[in-house]
Parts: sequence; C-alpha cells; structure tokens
Amino acid sequence: LVCRRLPGTDGKAKMSKSLGNCIYLSDDSETVRKKVMSMFTDPNHLKVTDPGNVDGNPVFIYLEAFATDDHFAKFLPGEYANLEELKDHYKRGGLGDVKVKKFLYAVLEDTLTPIRERRAEYEKDLPAVIEILKKGSAVAEAKAAKTLKRVKDAMKINYFEDPDFLASTLDTLSEEIEEPAPEEEAKES
Repeated sequence: LVCRRLPGTDGKAKMSKSLGNCIYLSDDSETVRKKVMSMFTDPNHLKVTDPGNVDGNPVFIYLEAFATDDHFAKFLPGEYANLEELKDHYKRGGLGDVKVKKFLYAVLEDTLTPIRERRAEYEKDLPAVIEILKKGSAVAEAKAAKTLKRVKDAMKINYFEDPDFLASTLDTLSEEIEEPAPEEEAKES
C-alpha cells in the first residue's frame, strides 16, 4: 500500500482503535475471521440476487489492497481470474456478501500468517529486536546526515565544513578589524 488509508470494518472513514473497527497485524485467525464476517457491505444488497455496489464497500476496498491474481487461483480456482471479474459478478447480482467475505478472510490470512509467525519468532528474542532497531537507527542517521549535508551544500549554508567559506569569512573579519571605521578616521583628523 502506498499512501492509502483503509476504512474501518464498519465503513467509517478510517480505522480507529477507539471505534473498535480495526484489523490488527497481531489479531489471531479467529479474531480476523469475526471482524471480516461482520464487515459493513452494500446496505442495498439484501439478497444474493440483488445487484451490489462495490464503490465505497470496505470488503472490496480491502480486496483491492490485498488480493492478487494468485489469491484467486488459490482460493477461487476456476470461478474468477481476478478482482475485476469478482466485482462484475457482484454488480450484476448473484454473488453473496458471505462468499466475498470468506474470500477476503482467506486473502488476509494468507497475508497475515507469515507476519504472525515472524512476530512470534521475534518475541522469543527481544535483545535481538533491540539490536535490529539500533542498527536501523544508525543506518537512518547516516542517511539523514548525508541528505542534510547535500541540502546545506546546495543552499550554501554548510558554514563549518566549507573551507572556502571559512577562509573568506576570516579574511573579511580580519580586514574589518585592521581598517578603522570611517567615523574613527574623522576623529583622528
């Protein structure tokens, strides 16, 4: 996902811990299933035969974010090749919300299971996690320092690391010290 925000499972504008409409990476399989099966869908899609609306439908928004053609081959073989075919069938009618939600659950489980497994491994070795975070911070600090240096160089404000700037500043300052101010010259005469 690049710069996208998933709506809450209740169809609200965004997920919110306080509203309880989130699916967490840490949720177990049964919790994810319950949340997906209770997701808001098209309120006018009352019967399987009714045409459905996919626009603004959180189930389809999640499928757009997570489902791949491989998921269709794995979980709905021979029924749909991709999300567009599933959407078309839902819009025409004849496809129920439960089937779409079960597919979304399978997709999310396929995505979340490796994350859960990896998290469980890391939870067993917290000192290793701290070391990973330290190394990551060091890499980020080094990159940030390089970027900041490039910005300062481009803006010509890298005062303390620019030998030409330091030399010219020192020359200017020493000239100002050596030359008396015009008002001092007038007093001497």
